[in-house]
Amino acid sequence: MRETEIHLGEPPVVANAGVGVHGVASRTDVFRLPELWQLHLYQYEAELTVDGTAHVIRPGRVSLVPPGTTVRYRYRGRSEHLYAHLRIAPAGSPHTVPVMQDAGPELPMLTGLLLQAVASAPGEPERTRAEIWTALWRIAHLAPAAERPGPHPAVTAAIAYVEANLAAPLTVPAVAHAAGVSHNHLTRLFRATTGGTVVAYIRRRRLDRAHHLLRASTLSIPAVAASVGIPDLQAFNKACRRELGASPRALRGETSTA
Repeated sequence: MRETEIHLGEPPVVANAGVGVHGVASRTDVFRLPELWQLHLYQYEAELTVDGTAHVIRPGRVSLVPPGTTVRYRYRGRSEHLYAHLRIAPAGSPHTVPVMQDAGPELPMLTGLLLQAVASAPGEPERTRAEIWTALWRIAHLAPAAERPGPHPAVTAAIAYVEANLAAPLTVPAVAHAAGVSHNHLTRLFRATTGGTVVAYIRRRRLDRAHHLLRASTLSIPAVAASVGIPDLQAFNKACRRELGASPRALRGETSTA
């Protein structure tokens, strides 16, 4: 087994977490956990065979093994690792994750998360779940960008800039500059990734946020308009009618009639 599928739609249940010490009484361990996932962060060199597939263990590598899988460890001596045994519900979209991979630059972060999870387990199990959940999300995205589908880095940077500046004036040249590419190149990348234009994305996100604030907050309508970069109330009213199908006042009234 070289890859497995994991769901991260909700926090895992952590059955146990700690520091495992092996290779002292025996240089070989063969076992399986019928109902639990195994997460290990290694600090030694050894060999791991997962359902017949061999993997090399080195310091800084992380493994994720699904329930019911037979594993065989061959140690070279005293071997210490951080581990967590988990129940993971099939919630959310599945992520394909290598059974064994290098933590790379994420190693300090993953080490800190697992150490905190271990320390929290006796008195703060909820925090342990949160730390392990965060670690799993990071592990699910360790593979180099070239090996997994995803938006071009310039598109990701452009979206982050837009989301952080919805209340401010936004132009495509300014967004492209923040993303480190030309206006025309960003336009092409954005259309290839999202199927639409940068301008359409900005307009949609502004109105999405306005709709949320109108329904979920007590901010005045002028304040909502200003917070999404459309301070002209007449323009804001037109935008709401065009994009959301109703006036700001009517959209706010949805809360009481829903």
